Amino acid sequence: MAIFGSIDTVRAQTAATSAFKTAFAYIDECSRPGTAARQLLDSLEAGKSERVELGGGVFAMPQVYCSKSPRTEGFYESHKRYIDVQAVIAGEEIIEVADVAGLTVKEDRTPASDVLLYEPYDDGALVRLRAGEAAVLWPVDGHMPCIAVHGSVLVRKVVVKVPVE
Repeated sequence: MAIFGSIDTVRAQTAATSAFKTAFAYIDECSRPGTAARQLLDSLEAGKSERVELGGGVFAMPQVYCSKSPRTEGFYESHKRYIDVQAVIAGEEIIEVADVAGLTVKEDRTPASDVLLYEPYDDGALVRLRAGEAAVLWPVDGHMPCIAVHGSVLVRKVVVKVPVE
């Protein structure tokens, strides 16, 4: 199941593979003002995202958006080929998480875009991520990110895709 907490705690709980090291090195760069990665993240307008190739099949998607309120604007998804490492750099959000075994597939967009979309589900665990916190979401973790905590706020986040080995 999902791992979540401070970026350092989550890093310590993941396998010390080169792919996860690459993922957390990029997250660290996004966390430090003045770096190229942070400048890219800070330059994005709300609703925008970029794809950044990191090597070894790992890529990042820095993104900026307003958290979703009401919750019904969100949707559950999962991935087969990639593990998500989602790190909030600014703002906060709730990610709902549920085992895909209990979800009903609404649309299968694999293998073209590696995403499965699910029917609405109301019994997931709530994970609150603040700036400086991250979550690792495995292929068994259906997740609905971007949900507002107390009303919509601007969120700057990076999602790093780590290939499933």
